[in-house]
Amino acid sequence: MGEPVGVEVSLSFVPSEVEGPTAAGVPGSKGPSTTLGTNGARGKLTANAPLAPLVWFKAGGAAECLFEPADADDLAAFLAALESAVPVMALGLGSNLIVRDGGVPGVVIRLGKPFARVSAEGPTLTCGGGASGILVSSTARDAGIAGVEFLRSIPGTVGGFVRMNGGAYGRETADILVSCEVVLRSGERRTLSAAELGYTYRHSNLPDGAVVIEATFRGEPGEPAAIQAEMDRIAAAREASQPLRSKTGGSTFKNPDGLKAWALVDAAGCRGLTRGGAQVSSKHTNFLLNLGSATSADIEELGEDVRARVKAHSGVELEWEIQRVGVPA
Repeated sequence: MGEPVGVEVSLSFVPSEVEGPTAAGVPGSKGPSTTLGTNGARGKLTANAPLAPLVWFKAGGAAECLFEPADADDLAAFLAALESAVPVMALGLGSNLIVRDGGVPGVVIRLGKPFARVSAEGPTLTCGGGASGILVSSTARDAGIAGVEFLRSIPGTVGGFVRMNGGAYGRETADILVSCEVVLRSGERRTLSAAELGYTYRHSNLPDGAVVIEATFRGEPGEPAAIQAEMDRIAAAREASQPLRSKTGGSTFKNPDGLKAWALVDAAGCRGLTRGGAQVSSKHTNFLLNLGSATSADIEELGEDVRARVKAHSGVELEWEIQRVGVPA
């Protein structure tokens, strides 16, 4: 990872048409420049931080600046002092993400251990934005809270689940979320109800640049043994059908209404299709793989090739589920 910044780091960027929450510009360009001081931040601030080690595809460029806040107050103060023109995005486990090879302009926020706590009271779980799905579901099991077992199957964090309405095996975050606490891009802390997030399939109305620092989930009373059995069933189903020990980003495309993305990809003859070091998984055709040497461009271009072939074969236009952020090399 890049060198920790002790005093300040200069950020330069220009406007861009790049898709994704970091649509801002090119690190190191001759565009508008701002100098980012630590502003009393107690967390870790790192310039030119490689992101490939932090994402499941193990590909992509660096963050212009990576900030790992010490706690929620630290994050709020940091964002409040940050110039409004500087783009901000949150990074969880990096499982549903393509980081383009030119890197991510602005600031990437990564929530560490201070945000990974989970507690239970009655049928309610209070979860830090950096807590993993495995930790949430295991805590629920131990407390006899059913209905959140599906989070065991999603390789991500609470913040990502809330933002993307993460789901699997017939359940989604909208089914269990009561409310979430966020730090807005301005540094303001706000509590949002599930209704305010306007959930649809794999989408929420969470404001751009907002970071989810906590979520409240509500399940229902259950027996720990039965909850564990359901978690085991889900784990076995994933093992049988998904390339779990590969460099992958998880489900690549959203399921169209009444259809399965993997079946459309398979019918279009894309099973095993390659581009550079990237491949469509033969085990599950809605997964793209980095065979070891793929660039993010290889992975994204392969995905676009698949979309074109599916469109030509079935007339269905697949929509990306994986988030693509940053700028090309």
